[in-house]
Formats: sequence, structure tokens, C-alpha cells
Amino acid sequence: MKTYLVGGAVRDKLLDYPVTEKDWVVVGATPNELLNQGFKQVGKDFPVFLHPKTGEEYALARTERKSGSGHQGFQVFASKDVTLEEDLIRRDLTINAMALDENGQLVDPYNGSKDIELKLLRHVSLAFSEDPLRVLRVARFAARYHHLGFKIAEETQVLMKDLSRSGELKTLSAERVWKETVRAIGEKSPHRYFQVLRDCGGLIDWFPEIECLWGIPNPEKWHPEIDTGVHTMMVLEQCALLSEDTSTRFAALCHDLGKGVTPKDQWPSHRGHEKNGVAVIDELTKRLKIPTSFTRLAKIVSEFHLHLHRVEELTPKTIVKVLEKTDAFRKPERFERILTACEADFRGRTGFEKRDYPQSQLMRNALEACKEISTSEIIRQGYEGKQIAEEIHRQRISRVKHIGD
Repeated sequence: MKTYLVGGAVRDKLLDYPVTEKDWVVVGATPNELLNQGFKQVGKDFPVFLHPKTGEEYALARTERKSGSGHQGFQVFASKDVTLEEDLIRRDLTINAMALDENGQLVDPYNGSKDIELKLLRHVSLAFSEDPLRVLRVARFAARYHHLGFKIAEETQVLMKDLSRSGELKTLSAERVWKETVRAIGEKSPHRYFQVLRDCGGLIDWFPEIECLWGIPNPEKWHPEIDTGVHTMMVLEQCALLSEDTSTRFAALCHDLGKGVTPKDQWPSHRGHEKNGVAVIDELTKRLKIPTSFTRLAKIVSEFHLHLHRVEELTPKTIVKVLEKTDAFRKPERFERILTACEADFRGRTGFEKRDYPQSQLMRNALEACKEISTSEIIRQGYEGKQIAEEIHRQRISRVKHIGD
């Protein structure tokens, strides 16, 4: 029995990248041998075991055979006779098909280390085409390592396009698609995930609301980049520089989805796209079963981002209305995420990337001024029932009106 460190831990160690988790392959062993050593088996159809002390995953060396459609359509075969090379060849990319033995020696039968030097994401074998999830995984790795200069090999791009055209992406579960997507959104260059999927036709089945944005024009006065799809990617790129929070990045991604339903005869104007985007976000998030917290934040940013951009032009009454409708008083941390997404939208335009966004501080000042109001004092003055809320609202407007006096 031999044990090897495999997959991402080996890849990231060679890249001098943070190793977040370790996976192991055991060659020449049976399930009973691992169970007798105190390992705990997880799953009935998959020979994976948890180490009794570290909790890390140890998988028996295995091969797979395509037996049906989709990501789940495989028969797994594990035995003492399966070699490490046979186990590694079933993996998606060469950089994920390396191992380290117990002495720290690299086992690299498919030249993953060479592709690390070349900064290439390349499939290991034609078995790549048997699993549609690999389209999303490659896109995620592109987002993860874009800043290091990694590209996708041309021959791998061909397979990704073939998989996208085959309709196999539709067989994936919504939960699995979202799991890959939210991981990609959390990477250093999340915009690359969506760009890669678009290039191979992989947005159409699960993200049609995003796919349709390319080719939709904006007024050049406000958007020198013109194209809404290009702008959306620039906004997501800027948001990744401003925040690591995935819900904020998702809101930035979705802020202009309402432009996808603007009638062509109204282009390049998109009057009302802020509120139109709310229903579009609902469709997308229901399809992917996205958490409510993500959905709610995205809908608020869509509906109110233009208000925040124009805060200097708004009346005190409208500013207070925005603060109340975004629930800023009860959820100030979420309001900060709203401000961040709006700043990313402002900067996600050609020539605006380094500009200041004073609107955020103006809204913070308004919020802080309103927080100084004492509800107990209002009650002490004799206000009751609905009168209390009305007086709080009136005082908020007054406080915002006199900021800076």
C-alpha cells in the first residue's frame, strides 16, 4: 500500500500558491484495510475515506467508465490493481494530474509541471469530454490563475466548445453549477470565469441573462466602452479589487441585467433598467437556487444604483427614502456592501478605473446623521403609534438637510 498527495495541493505547492486542503490517493489497498486502520468511509458508491486524525480525504486509486449522461453518469472501479497513472489520467487538467509520493518526489506522468511552466490549462485526455462539469471547472481555474498569466490550451477550448454545444451542461444540477460559480466569483479574477464560459458557449444554458448583455449598447457619454457585456465584466473586475465578499461581487455582476430586456428601439437608452432588473435577477437566482442573501443584495443594488450615483442631485427627502428602502438603519453592514457594488459600477468604465467615488461617503454621512435621532426622546415628547415613525422620518430629513451646517 502506497499513499500519494494529489491534485490541487501538489499543483499549488509547485505554484507557490496557498494550499487550502489536501487530498490523498491510496494505491494497492482495499476498503477493509483502511477501515481496519480507523479510517471512516464516506459515500457508498465512491471509495473515499476520512483519516482518523486529520479528517483529510483518502481515496482508493480508481478508474471510471462513462455509463450515462451528465456529471453523475459514471461507473467507478477501484481495486488493488489500479495504478497511480490510471487514477491520474481520469482527472481534468494536467496541472491537477500530479502526485507527490511519501518521500516528496513528484510523480508527473502527463507533464503537468511543464504546463505550469508554460502557464497552460490543458486537458489530460479525451475523457475530458465525458464530464460537462469540467467546462465550469476550467473556467474557474482560469479565474483563479489569470493574474499569474495562465491561458487555456487551444485544443482544450475546442473540447469545451464541443461539450457546450452537446447540451450536456443542461444535465448538471443547479446546486453544482452554483457551487462552481460562487467559488469562481470568490477567485482573484472572477470576470474571467464568465468570459471563458461565453467564449465556449457555456453561458447560454444557465446564464442567458448574462449572455445576452454582449452587443447591447450604452450611451458613449457615460460608457466609453459602450457594450453592456464588456461593462459588466469591468464592474466585476473592479469589485474584486474592492471586496472579497462573494455576495457583493454577485450583486455587481447583476446590477445591469435589466438592460437585457430593454426594447431595441430604445437603445442605447435604458430608462427603467434599474427596476426591470429586479425581475430578471429573480429568474436567474431561482434557476440556480442561489441563497436569498445573494438575491436580495443583488436586487437592491439593481434598483438603487443610479440613486446612489446621483446622490449629490437628490433632495434630502429622497436620500432618506433610499436609506429606508435599502434598510440601511437596521442592516448597516449590508448597506456597506451596496455602496461597494455601486462604486465598482462607477469605476467599471473605460477611463474611470482610478477615479474617486465620493457618493459613498455622502451616503455614510447621511446615515450617521440620522442615527443621532433618539426614539426614546420622541416617545418622551408624547408621540404615539404611527406618529413615532412619522416623526423619526421627519427628523431624518431635517438632519440630512442640515449636514455640514
